[in-house]
This record gives sequence, structure tokens and C-alpha cells, in this order.
Amino acid sequence: MSSPSQDLARLVSWESRPDPYPVLRRLREAGPFTTGDGVVPVSGYHDCRTLLRHPAMSSERERARQSPTRRGPRTRNFLHLDPPDHTRLRGLVAKAFSPRVVQALGPRIRELAHGLLDEAADRGSFDVVADFAHPLPVRVICELLGVPYADRRDFLRWSAHLSAALEPPLPGLRTPEVGAEAARARAAFVAYFRDLLRRRRDDPGDDLVSGLLRVEQESDRLSESELLATCVMLVNAGHETTVNLIANGVLALLRHPAQLAEVREDPELAWAAVEEVLRHDAPVQLVTRVATAPLSVGGAPVETGDLVLVLLAAANRDPAAYPDPDRFDLHRDRSTPSLAFAAGPHFCLGAGLARLEAAIAFELFADRVVGPRPARDTVEYKPNVTLRGPRALDVEFDAIRPARPEPGVGRASRRAG
Repeated sequence: MSSPSQDLARLVSWESRPDPYPVLRRLREAGPFTTGDGVVPVSGYHDCRTLLRHPAMSSERERARQSPTRRGPRTRNFLHLDPPDHTRLRGLVAKAFSPRVVQALGPRIRELAHGLLDEAADRGSFDVVADFAHPLPVRVICELLGVPYADRRDFLRWSAHLSAALEPPLPGLRTPEVGAEAARARAAFVAYFRDLLRRRRDDPGDDLVSGLLRVEQESDRLSESELLATCVMLVNAGHETTVNLIANGVLALLRHPAQLAEVREDPELAWAAVEEVLRHDAPVQLVTRVATAPLSVGGAPVETGDLVLVLLAAANRDPAAYPDPDRFDLHRDRSTPSLAFAAGPHFCLGAGLARLEAAIAFELFADRVVGPRPARDTVEYKPNVTLRGPRALDVEFDAIRPARPEPGVGRASRRAG
């Protein structure tokens, strides 16, 4: 029988990428433990939910003893800040992701999703990741922010390097090369947005970047460095996890064709599919917190400066929270919310938008793609542990039927709120 530390090493290794859940189950059954070098993995639903709301848990990773730079946050990206700075910066962009704004985006998201399926029909081939899951949220976040879609190849490349740097400082994940690539990508992103902001100052638009620029000009609540970091974060976070959510969901439905057929018959079940995918195969598998004071979790001591690994994917399959947790079930009781979008002050700001994009994607895939089946027996996953999703997902199909008027259009928009 392996030790918890050995299982943590297995979670990081390549062998666990296709299916990390057996390792996560063993880590959960072992309970919280300390690795001896200031890392505390936590896997149970109750413990994870408690820590995400605990006032002694900081999101500023540079405060951890393992951090190579303990001089404070590198940027003013509010994902990695604590209150009051987190509260102030999050509040400046929260209106752009309100239920009303998200609801209004529904028709445009459907139009884009239909267009992507039309293109796949014309080609006669379909990589769910490259042809559907990826371009849909990228186009949406570009339009929301006012970022030219034509520039996507540059910032998608930069985003990939920044995502690699999200990995916790465990052996095999955070190499010096990863940090150097992330630093170059961050610098390129900042230069890109500095130029875009210059153009928006001369010619503002009705977009989020222009709105943030007005805040910077009209008050002292947003510095230029905070503005630049927020723009970078919104582009990166605004698409990366949704790409994985859609791809993970389509894969799950392909592996459960009876439930895919149910979504085809009842478009409302697309929303249940979103929630079950978030629980069953979360696009964000873990988040990190740093202890700012000594505490105990599940009997394990946590010292000031310890890095806590909140294993969301393990918590989402905790049998204490979900009966038969490894089963994919659209009809599961939803009274216990998953932790896929975290909890507490850092609950994902874009959760409503991600849910809407995924629900529309699942509904239209089920309705229009006739006879879909995976083209390969195995799926290659991206290298990340923190962000989980297929690198590619080639699907064979009998046909992609033309778009038709759908009774779910209004429902999808209303459910977004």
C-alpha cells in the first residue's frame, strides 16, 4: 500500500493525467496530512469548503515558505490578492459578469456556437477542442473585453505559459524553465495591453477594457499596474477553464451515450450536464492557499506559511457529500453544490458566463451532431495538473444537421441568471 506522500507524487506524474481520480480517492481517504516540507494536501469536501472560507487562508502564494520570491505579489491580479485589495479590484469588474449582462450574451453565444458547428459540417471533421470548445469562449471574452479576435494566437500562446505557472511548487511541476516562460509571457501580455489601452484612450468603446480605463482616469481606485494585471487576468481566466469545461463535458457525454440522448430529447438537461461535469471532472482540479496563522484541519497541524493544496477534484467526489460519487449522473441531487468554482471570497467571478457557454455548447452538440463517437480509444490530456482538459478530442459523426429554431433559446438565457 502506498503512503500519502507517494500518492501525492503519483498525482503529479504523467501516469495520472488520463485518470487522476483513483489517486485522489486514496489522498482523500488518508485525510489531511503534512508532507514535512510545509505542504498540506486537503481532500475532503467539508475540509476544503471550510478552508476556502477561512480567514487565515491567504491567496497570496508568495507568502508561502516554498515561494521563490517572498517579497509580495508580483502583480495586482486580484486572483492572488486578499481583502481589501481583492475586494476593491474584484468590485471594479463584477458588473461585467452580473446575471443581467450574462443573460444578454446568450443569443450571441448561441450564434457563435452554431457557426462553429456549421464550419465543422463543411469540413467533415471535428476536433471538439480546437473547433468548438476553444474558439467559443475565446471569441466571447474577446468581444466582452474589446480585444481584437485576430490577435488570439498571440495571447493564447501567452496564456498557455501563464497556466503552466499556476501549478503548485511540487517536484516535477514548477521548473525554472516554466517560471522563465511565464515571466516572458507576462511581459508580452503587459506590452500588448499597454498598447491597446493607448488606443482605447484615443478611441474608447463600449467594452470592459474601455470601462476599466475610465475608472483609472476618474478615480484613484485603480493604478495602471493594477489595470494591466486585471486585463491580463481576464483574458487568461476568461477562456482557459471554460475550454476545459466544454471539452470535459462533451467527452463525458460521449462516454455516456444514453445521457447524451437525454440531453438531445430535453435541452433543459444541458444545465444538469454542466453541474455534473463540474463535479465529476472539474476543469480546475486544485487551488492553493497559504496559512497566515497556525490552525488544524482534520487533525493535521497547519503552520504559518504552510502551502495548503485544496484538492477540489477530490472534494467533488467525496462520498460523504455525494452518494456513488464516481458515477456520472445528470439526475443527481444538486442540494450540495460542487466546489468546482471554489467558495468564499474567491468564488469564480465568471461562473455564470462559463455555465451559460457550456450549457449552450452541450445543448447544440447533442441536438446537431448526429451519431457522434470518439475517433480514438484514448485521450491525450494537457500537461497541467491544476487545469484539466483534453489536448484534442477528435469525434467522428454521421452528420451535423442544420440549425433549427430551438425552444431552449429563451430558457438558456434565463437560466444564466
